[in-house]
Amino acid sequence: MLYPLSYEGQDQKLYRATDDTPRAVLREVFGYEAFRGEQAEIIDHVTGGGSAFVLMPTGGGKSLCYQVPAIVRHRAGLGVTIVVSPLIALMQDQVNALETAGVHAAFLNSSLSRTGSQQVETRLRAGELSILYAAPERVTQEGFLYQLDRLVDTSGLSLFAIDEAHCVSHWGHDFRAEYLKLALLADRYPTVPRVALTATADEQTREDIVERLRLESARRFIASFDRPNIRYTVVERTKAQPQLVDFMKSHRGEAGIVYCSTRKKVETVTGWLLAAGVPALPYHAGLDQHTRSVNQDVFALNDGIVIVATIAFGMGIDKAEVRFIAHLDLPKNIESYYQETGRAGRDGLPAETWMVYGLGDVVQQRRLIAENTAQAEWKRIQRHKLDALLALVETHTCRRVELLSYFGEESKPCGNCDNCLDPPTTWDATEAARKALSSVIRVRHGGGRAVAYGFAYHIELLVGKRSERVIANRHDELSTFGIGTDLSEEQWRAVFRRLIALGVLEAQGEYGTLALTDEAGPVLRGEQPILLREVTPSRKRSRRRR
Repeated sequence: MLYPLSYEGQDQKLYRATDDTPRAVLREVFGYEAFRGEQAEIIDHVTGGGSAFVLMPTGGGKSLCYQVPAIVRHRAGLGVTIVVSPLIALMQDQVNALETAGVHAAFLNSSLSRTGSQQVETRLRAGELSILYAAPERVTQEGFLYQLDRLVDTSGLSLFAIDEAHCVSHWGHDFRAEYLKLALLADRYPTVPRVALTATADEQTREDIVERLRLESARRFIASFDRPNIRYTVVERTKAQPQLVDFMKSHRGEAGIVYCSTRKKVETVTGWLLAAGVPALPYHAGLDQHTRSVNQDVFALNDGIVIVATIAFGMGIDKAEVRFIAHLDLPKNIESYYQETGRAGRDGLPAETWMVYGLGDVVQQRRLIAENTAQAEWKRIQRHKLDALLALVETHTCRRVELLSYFGEESKPCGNCDNCLDPPTTWDATEAARKALSSVIRVRHGGGRAVAYGFAYHIELLVGKRSERVIANRHDELSTFGIGTDLSEEQWRAVFRRLIALGVLEAQGEYGTLALTDEAGPVLRGEQPILLREVTPSRKRSRRRR
């Protein structure tokens, strides 16, 4: 039996069998009994031919928001859905899962041979495919667009789904120039609905996506960013190896991901974990494709495996039982941090995210932005994003409140982050900050032969350490020498880290010599209070789980 189904605000009607409703497809193909959150509303809107912008956090079931409409619309005779994705691994994993579930799906990317690509294109022209995944550079090629033109007049072109839509924005954390060309879809196929989806986008990135993809009239769906089952913990780096091994003690036998900034560090940290009896595997772009695929499959299909990886790992990984995410280096921005930590606890059970960071991370991130040859606007954007991340890691209050606030969402203290579970005490570092800035001023105007006047050098001066280089530069004769003996070196590191995080100090040149910025005035005059977390090295990490 066939019946018409119309959606409010849509001229189009779908005629389909009673077992081809979105909810029937959800049960039949994906094995779920009910939609979660806003999935039902989004899917009904897109199935009915409506365009949409969808912002849904990692683990929220974003892919179903285009897969279910694609299947329903194909069964109704409306043709194929084109899914734009920048990730080869994600395409392959999702196509394999769909084919296993009986859905006719395929992908076109550089991993296919010429013969393989031709076979997929033959299936496309024949109208056999419900869903075709393709990279943005493929979709915007004139030859591929010509094939889509023919589909409009034959078997049908049902829907465009643009995944990882933040890639179109300079404000996004993973800008890709090829995404900008996707705007042509709106002009070339004005009657074909489009849905853009992303897991991470602040307000400015959202507006950028909507404008660049010509979705001004599309309906917007913004899901909550809160993942209440995830605990957020950030600690100062002292000695990374024992800190990581100690963290792992409460996660023995659990699957997790440890993120590092470089390939070399990935290999080193993998060695640490193996020596500690943790089953760990490396993943980075320097490994050959076969090794990466094997390690990824071992992690995905087995319990208790830990992957040590660069950020090259994780996009599209559909493993629900990841119990922890650890960062041994500071991410570039909150979007990256949120996306990476969001790979934990996708099954809804308790999970933990843990990050160590230090003054060197802050200096390095600031320097990379300053030395980049990009335009001034790009640098301004990146400084803004780094400032927001530093506010999150330096906060003394609820981390979840700070995190959700970045995405424009109000919340109350969560009771499930390190600051809520073990509230830190603070101390007034305003006077210490003035001393630190005074030391930088005196050194820069006091001569000497040393090349690198970084934070470590200034700490030596402040605590009155007559090192060889201090004496050689005669900086023990400066008025600021030894004025900070009331604080420990660890406390002074926290002071300098905060001043760099606030943009009051900056590291210049190859050796990271410190210099005051235009923002230093209020701090130097004591007009801007500086509060810091109390340094308590013996403070234990709370083991309590929600």
